[in-house]
Amino acid sequence: MAWFANHYECYRCSEHWIDEWSCMCDDECPSCGARHATPIESEDLTFQVVADAGAFVVLRSPDSAEHRPDYEEVGRFASETLAKQFVARFERL
Repeated sequence: MAWFANHYECYRCSEHWIDEWSCMCDDECPSCGARHATPIESEDLTFQVVADAGAFVVLRSPDSAEHRPDYEEVGRFASETLAKQFVARFERL
């Protein structure tokens, strides 16, 4: 399942906040409580590439993720470039 960091700006009080969720959904302002704020930007965090003991590990949020990403390892590579190429190919499927 996709995982996103949604960036919001409140239409009532101009508060800025970020909330992570499994979709690009509306949210409630944590400052004034205004409802149905739509993300002004969303970062796709479905895949993460992290360094681990001399390798680069690709993590993916699985289809079962709902309230947290629950990242699972889907590949381990000798270089960050190879790991990112793997993610690019996987995203095109």
